[in-house]
Amino acid sequence: MLPHTPSETPPANLNALAEDHYFGANPPPKDLEKHVALAKDFIDFHSAAGRRLVLVTSGGTTVPLEKQTVRFIDNFSAGTRGATSAEYFLEAGYAVLFLHRQFSLLPFSRHYSHATDCFLDFLREGSNGSVVARDEDAAKMLHVLRKYREARDKNMLLALPFVSISDYLHELRSIARLMRPLGPNGLLYLAAAVSDFFVPPDRMSEHKIQSTNAADPLPTKSNSPLNEPETFDNFDSSPAVPRSKRLVVDLDPVPKFLKNLVEGWSPEGMIASFKLETDPTILVHKARYSLDRYQHHLVIGNLLSTRKWEVVFVSPGNPDQWIRVPFKDGGAVKKDEPVDPKSLPEGEPEVEIESLIIPAVEELHTKYIKSVEERKGIKN
Repeated sequence: MLPHTPSETPPANLNALAEDHYFGANPPPKDLEKHVALAKDFIDFHSAAGRRLVLVTSGGTTVPLEKQTVRFIDNFSAGTRGATSAEYFLEAGYAVLFLHRQFSLLPFSRHYSHATDCFLDFLREGSNGSVVARDEDAAKMLHVLRKYREARDKNMLLALPFVSISDYLHELRSIARLMRPLGPNGLLYLAAAVSDFFVPPDRMSEHKIQSTNAADPLPTKSNSPLNEPETFDNFDSSPAVPRSKRLVVDLDPVPKFLKNLVEGWSPEGMIASFKLETDPTILVHKARYSLDRYQHHLVIGNLLSTRKWEVVFVSPGNPDQWIRVPFKDGGAVKKDEPVDPKSLPEGEPEVEIESLIIPAVEELHTKYIKSVEERKGIKN
């Protein structure tokens, strides 16, 4: 009898093949080993203390177009959600491993680093030649400074940077695997704006992509374009000046590794992801689709236009939960539908919505830990 040959490769094997192919073809960041060593020490320290630890990912990921990168594709994310969330996780007693886009917002310094005013505008010269905070900013700055020093001195915050989509995925996989000893005390809060498309290394230009033919070999008299009839274009009608060229970029989809994260990289940690949309009619549907597809624990849906005012929690076995910053004169707000952006007040909310999101996430995390302990027959 001939051995049975399956007609289709099981999905788990396909996930493993996609993982092996991607990480084999895309080299790790040069500081990965250094970051892994720092992360391991940090995780081991808090694991030994029995403390909850959250990995917060934050900021956008670049998509390089060249191996020696000059040009890249980016997104609008400045890391506001992640940096703000990290502060509230610290307030809730979590150790925070902050995996962030290089030069994006950081916990605590975010209050000043991307402010409309220059940071130096918050300072003045003291009477003795010292540098001091401006009187109207001193109280808040002291409060932020104390919170930062407390987190640093107690080893509660570790920040590690990434730049590209490949950097991010290598770092995420390595850190998630390190979090396994935490069991359900580990929380992965994936707030980074991850690119959906990329250019595989074998299709990247080695050097900067040229926008003209100026660097091409000099033409001979017989093949010189100067001898050809001139055609007007929108860049330059002079035939003596090299013309700008079109650039057509062929992007591949970034493999979806959330399933790998759930099933292999960190199988016992609670995993929360974000879903950003611009169309309110599909927000909950897309969040539910992501939850069903990857079988993780929470999707936090938000709309680009109202993301600072409301989010929706979509989780297994629970009704959709809308979390909103209170505002006046908003008219009738339906609890199961997105807010009309036109009804929102002008300016920024008086309350940071992350101050409402994190306690709700913590509550779900507590329930998750208890469910894992009950499944294992562990009693406190």
